[in-house]
Amino acid sequence: MADKKQGKRMRQALESLDRNVSYALADAVKLVRGAARAKFDETIEMALNLGVDPRHSDQMVRGVVALPNGTGRSVRVAVFAKGDKAKDATAAGADLVGAEDLAEKIQGGEINFDRCIATPDMMGVVGKLGKVLGPRGLMPNPKVGTVTADVTEAVKAAKAGQVEFRAEKNGIIHAGIGKASFSEEALVQNVQAFFDAIMRAKPSGTKGIYVKKVTLTSTMGPGVRLDIASLGRA
Repeated sequence: MADKKQGKRMRQALESLDRNVSYALADAVKLVRGAARAKFDETIEMALNLGVDPRHSDQMVRGVVALPNGTGRSVRVAVFAKGDKAKDATAAGADLVGAEDLAEKIQGGEINFDRCIATPDMMGVVGKLGKVLGPRGLMPNPKVGTVTADVTEAVKAAKAGQVEFRAEKNGIIHAGIGKASFSEEALVQNVQAFFDAIMRAKPSGTKGIYVKKVTLTSTMGPGVRLDIASLGRA
């Protein structure tokens, strides 16, 4: 019965959507938000197909962006720190704080967090977790601000809706940029901010078209193709 209801919702959403058309940003947001008819607050997701090959270091696209209206989801943060820095992380709202003890838990399969932050002096411990954290996109990295002495600011930024992004091997970047309960204006602002961050992260080795395709979708809804021109030059 649930599958039938889901199918009906999808059919209704598709009725108002021309899959061959690229929609201006405001129109795309309106369509995606309108198609989010599930009983829970669906996540609005953004996917970008980039003309890069991340296997080459000069074509890797990676960075972090603070969305103006947050993501609407609760982010669990783990911090590797000792002494006063550990106290600072706890005071800032970190969910898990530790050192070798935290590393042991992670090695044992306890990975119940969405962002991992480490002070520089803890990277000797964290480095041993590369095979566990790396494939999950959780390995701390100074380039995106997750290896830092300022754990207070890093934790607050993560909790406030900062989004980390990285191109997958096929050149696709995707991220949740809000919830269906957000206003259309808030979603438009978040989409634009995320797109602008991707543009700023354009690598030196890019050849040809950088942004090939941009799509918006909700958790249970159809994908809506965005007119890239409405987002600014790509």
